[in-house]
Amino acid sequence: MRTDTLFAQKTVFSFEVFPPKKTSSIETVYRAIDELAALKPDFISVTYGAGGSENSAATLEIASEIKNKYSTESVAHLPCINLTKPEVIDMLHQFEQHGIENIMALRGDITEGVPIKTDFRYASDLTAFIRQHGDFNIIGGCYPEGHPEAPDIETDICNLKIKVDAGVSQLASQLFFDNRFFYDFLDRVAKVGITVPIEAGIMPITDQRQVERIVKLSNAQTPEKFDALIEKYGTNPDEMREAGIDYAIEQIMDLLKNGVDGIHLYTMNKPYVAFRIVEAVKSFL
Repeated sequence: MRTDTLFAQKTVFSFEVFPPKKTSSIETVYRAIDELAALKPDFISVTYGAGGSENSAATLEIASEIKNKYSTESVAHLPCINLTKPEVIDMLHQFEQHGIENIMALRGDITEGVPIKTDFRYASDLTAFIRQHGDFNIIGGCYPEGHPEAPDIETDICNLKIKVDAGVSQLASQLFFDNRFFYDFLDRVAKVGITVPIEAGIMPITDQRQVERIVKLSNAQTPEKFDALIEKYGTNPDEMREAGIDYAIEQIMDLLKNGVDGIHLYTMNKPYVAFRIVEAVKSFL
């Protein structure tokens, strides 16, 4: 099933999981998925490790299991910066063979020591290529506070319009901690004619060590309320976990009350966190 068709029916609620760095620990992911799938998300997306096509195996396996074993729709991430066109075509064929209909088309992060390929410069290039070589629903990423490499938010939104025009039919946002940035982003994209559904990406911060790395990668600003939470609970792991979950619940409740198209929860493979959030917000979905 194409996940873009869900938005006409309901407020979409989805999860994201990631493959393990070592194949020997893949069972830990499946144990998490056992619990996550039981929460009945609308779909589960599977991220993709840094590097070339050799990293597609775990993503493909997990996305296939989610759909065919757990009967939950899956989305396979496909970052293009380290891939050639023949490698992408091969992956598309494998996705088709496993019944995967939804792809998140991404440029991908530049990783030190991993050579950059030149076939795809931007996610919009990959999107157009997928559209030409398969019948997939294509999901794109977006940055409510602007991509870290963009000179300004206006330029980033213009580039987002190019990506949508290339064939993206729904968007999932990078994480953010202040809903005001997301609402401002929605106003900005509407003005340039972007009308596809946009899920708000939410990551509960349950460990103080996450903050610096995540903020650097996402370009997300932290409001005073969030900073105060970290200062108060950061040195107590149990209290930090609960405070981080509560903060995410508050964000999601506000988004739902303001008519968001959907919520994309970055679960970090932690079923307890997802369970707590689903229990708190399910009556509003």
